[in-house]
Amino acid sequence: MNKLEKSFLGILLGAIFPLTGFLAGLWIASVYYSNIRILISALGGLVLGMIVDVIFLKKWVTGVFEMDHKLWMAMYFFYALCIFTFFMGVPVFNVALGIPAGIFIGRKLAHGELSTEAEQRLMLRTNLYTTGVMAFICISSAYLALRDPTTAANLEGMLRLTFDVTQGMIIALIVVGGAGLLGLHWWLVERSCRAAKKW
Repeated sequence: MNKLEKSFLGILLGAIFPLTGFLAGLWIASVYYSNIRILISALGGLVLGMIVDVIFLKKWVTGVFEMDHKLWMAMYFFYALCIFTFFMGVPVFNVALGIPAGIFIGRKLAHGELSTEAEQRLMLRTNLYTTGVMAFICISSAYLALRDPTTAANLEGMLRLTFDVTQGMIIALIVVGGAGLLGLHWWLVERSCRAAKKW
């Protein structure tokens, strides 16, 4: 495993615990405290996660390609939820997760000795799962958009439209945009996987 791979995998694995600690500290403190105490609690969780990384990350990166696929699936879902929440329910940015997912599988294939048929199965399963998560994100976003009475006004203001946005237009945008995002995500995973395998 070269230095670039170790750095890439270290970032993917290493961000989990600091991010989890930060969010846990933020959410737990927000129930009981306000203002500066929330910030202190969130930063405390971040530092705790970084300490976990200092102790365990090197070992995890060394055995990364032998890790159970279920752990990577859970991590992918975690990152998808983080991005979805950070961008306030807009699913467009979740498409970018297809690139690291494809790179990881591509490098796993490059280090493994699978048959061509087994490689194709792994790539297909990866694409089905990650695109399935993307579909879940799109459906969640659609649900929020259709439930929010200000969606039409927000679109009109954001895009500076000179006409009224109807519910039918919003539904059409959801269907066409969602299908486009799913197709783009599938393509990104496949292309990044094939490219990373050849590196």
